[in-house]
Amino acid sequence: MAAPPPPGGRHPRFPPVRAYDASSHPRRTVAADLDGTLLASSSAFPYYFLVALEAGSYLRAAALLLAAPLLLVLYTFVSEAAAIALLVFVTFSGLRVRDVEAVSRGVLPRHYAAGVRADTWAVFRGCEERRVVVTASPAVMVGEFVREFLGAEVAGTELETFAGGKRFTGRIKAVLVGERKREVVTELFAAGDMPDVGLGDRESDHDFMAICKEAYMVTPDRRAPRAAADSLLSRAIFHDGRLVRRPDPAQALFALAYLPFGFLLALFRVFFNLMIPSHLVRYTYRLTGIDLAIRGTPPPPPRRGAPGSLLVCNHRTALDPIIISVALGRPVTCVTYSVSRLSTAISPIRAAALTRDRRADAATMAALLEEGDVVVCPEGTTCREPALLRFSALFAELTDRIVPVAMEAKQGTYYGSTARGWKWMDPYFFYMNPRPGYEVTFLPALRKEETCGGGGRSAVEVANHVQRVIAKELGFECTKLTRKDKYMKLAGNDGTVVSSKVKQQDDNGGKLD
Repeated sequence: MAAPPPPGGRHPRFPPVRAYDASSHPRRTVAADLDGTLLASSSAFPYYFLVALEAGSYLRAAALLLAAPLLLVLYTFVSEAAAIALLVFVTFSGLRVRDVEAVSRGVLPRHYAAGVRADTWAVFRGCEERRVVVTASPAVMVGEFVREFLGAEVAGTELETFAGGKRFTGRIKAVLVGERKREVVTELFAAGDMPDVGLGDRESDHDFMAICKEAYMVTPDRRAPRAAADSLLSRAIFHDGRLVRRPDPAQALFALAYLPFGFLLALFRVFFNLMIPSHLVRYTYRLTGIDLAIRGTPPPPPRRGAPGSLLVCNHRTALDPIIISVALGRPVTCVTYSVSRLSTAISPIRAAALTRDRRADAATMAALLEEGDVVVCPEGTTCREPALLRFSALFAELTDRIVPVAMEAKQGTYYGSTARGWKWMDPYFFYMNPRPGYEVTFLPALRKEETCGGGGRSAVEVANHVQRVIAKELGFECTKLTRKDKYMKLAGNDGTVVSSKVKQQDDNGGKLD
């Protein structure tokens, strides 16, 4: 049990977290710092950078990056509170509250979850009655992650707003460091019943740790083992944002400095390959730095007068149908629910728009199959994690010539898909990656007895079978989540948590879209 701080502000030495013995006696409650304690990295800069970029602009993110040296000087030689105050002002001033909330819900949790330390998470999770995270980071920034993934209450720095609470001023009501953390913990817990366990990693945590019944110091270690994704209380299946990697200062600098060169490279890759005959593009892709791996046996081109094949693929980026066309070495038609004029102008393949009227859409796709091969992504939307969203069964009754295609996109710097922002830029962001890549695996065509016409199976059964085949090839999970689930989740309107225990579809699968 940690003693109260002695006079003069000196604190006792706390044992390291490795000395914690879960079997000695039960603990019910815990209070812990976030950065450097529950998270392996003690720097919150990458998360502020993501807010500045995704809720603000690239100019704001660049300004924050330029301010980084000054922030380091303030933190080291002046005070932690002063550094946080400047960090918050540059990041949040003038931003809309709803935009920041969208980023904290759709972008930040994946990056936070990837950095959770296994040792401190085991201690924190073991206190099942009440968990509290006390952090200097803004509550609006960390709240979604702390509540959903750690199952905890959050006590964070509160920010001032204006315009009726719709925008942030950039000023702080009170920075939660040092003595202020102690006051908050005292307010949250009843007098005489302080947390059973306190966890921290720096001197400014000592104040609240000293009033906990036990307290342990977390030794800084950026290479500390991370908690497995399934050990957290939720899993980031749906997430947004342009940056693939956690933007530490070096990675953030590269992502911004490379941006104009990457955009020029993307334009070159797009328009140069547009001029190349379709059967040669797979080779010019390599010349322009695009890795394309083709596996399996592509279906042969349809015979004269015969209908084409229906190529059914999982959905990684908007480029999936184009990549399939390149892999086949011949034009195909793709069907989608929205076709912009710009996409039509630069697309090397034909795109046909569906209407969400099942009867009309089925007639459209049947007519297109009479003209040649058709590509469909029946998930309806992209999914970044190794999971497949629920497939639409619309395609299953159209033809017996169904070819499953497993797609995997490799993106090292920028994501080529987004739920917010300029979606027409998605293909360019994919091509902006220094070394983008795709793996296309053509799986065996469905046998007659596996289809609706030849085997008498229902459309749902065929759709489920195709999904399981693709998932098995990729090592992905089949979920019962839909396109609607994704957008409701990212908009914060679902009222649910995406569970880490994603149920795999059974053989019957239930009715699909």
